[in-house]
Amino acid sequence: MADFHQNGNIATLHNLRTRDLDDLTYELSAFAETRKITLILPSLYSELEGEALPHILDELAQVPYLHRIVIGLDQADEAQFRHAQRFFSRLPQTHMVIWNDSPRMQALVQRLERLGLAPQEPGKGRNVWTCIGYLIACADSAVMALHDCDILTYDREMLARLIYPVANPGFPYQMAKGYYPRIGDGKLNGRVTRLLVSPLLIALKRVVGDRDYLDYLRSFRYPLSGEFAMRTPTLPDLRIPSDWGLEIGVLSEAWRNLAPQSVCQVEISDAYDHKHQELSPEDASRGLSRMSTDICKAIFRKLAADGTVFTPNVFRTLKATYYRCALDLLESFYADARMNGLAVDRHKEEKSIELFAENIIRAGQVFLDNPHESPFIPTWNRVHSADPEFLADMRRAAAADLEEYAAG
Repeated sequence: MADFHQNGNIATLHNLRTRDLDDLTYELSAFAETRKITLILPSLYSELEGEALPHILDELAQVPYLHRIVIGLDQADEAQFRHAQRFFSRLPQTHMVIWNDSPRMQALVQRLERLGLAPQEPGKGRNVWTCIGYLIACADSAVMALHDCDILTYDREMLARLIYPVANPGFPYQMAKGYYPRIGDGKLNGRVTRLLVSPLLIALKRVVGDRDYLDYLRSFRYPLSGEFAMRTPTLPDLRIPSDWGLEIGVLSEAWRNLAPQSVCQVEISDAYDHKHQELSPEDASRGLSRMSTDICKAIFRKLAADGTVFTPNVFRTLKATYYRCALDLLESFYADARMNGLAVDRHKEEKSIELFAENIIRAGQVFLDNPHESPFIPTWNRVHSADPEFLADMRRAAAADLEEYAAG
């Protein structure tokens, strides 16, 4: 993907293959002398047993510029938490494993419930939100980066390129979003971005008209990537979605809080692969079916907040327009894949498009029936205002868990 195209809405920082990793690492280490950098890793316990995370840790162990690594551990019991401490102990950097299911952390959740501020459902969004809260409580980092723990093609250059735009004090960027081609096992992947988000944004522009927000989202080459970096002063006001709309929600928050000139996307890999969700057409509460519905709702909510009026007729028209746009894009993706020797199962791709079209209607109906629904977890500024001791208590709880349940 070595081009130098700029879309005019947000800056695109390419990998022109003219600079090696050692050079980037040297400069990042210099930045880190005065601008401490923290990496957040939201992890399920099951990912400790997969093939991706051990390799990720091997790569991270060679990164000299990280001040701290914060690991949010979900779906783990006491024995698994002890094992997780041993598992992550190979990291030479200062690191903290937050056991989100511990009695202490659950007591803190109940404290928030009494204030009406608790996250409504478990998942990646709540995990990320908790880790950000811990980072804010530490009050010693200038830059935060986040990526998933299931990246099969991970290498430390991905992290260096992701962090560089916000770590460089000479750059204006407050947020950097990673992008890459989704290919693996000889196939073109990334179905939800290719077959839902891209044609949906085109269809929305045709149905509801020009919107700056739509142009902004269309500027991102991979809007659903789980890799982003931010300067930490932006974090206390960041609203984290608790559902599958996390990535779109964070981009929407950047649109709301930051000037376009302070947001960029950065090319971090030539090939990226991670675990794949099932389409799950038989169960709308799981897999890509649930993900597609939540993403649609996130986009509809943001457009409505900016003044767009939605009705059942609008959603019916949007479904038909989306379907035609998606089929047209499928032709482009098919040709692109064939030219590069990659496989595309057109039958499965069209079945995905059909499911996504139905979920546009489903998401629209949910939006119309529950216009006040908000999946956002309260900002940390709001939590601090309601309970000024909460962040410090959460940091102490995480430390107490490590001490009480020390790895044997």
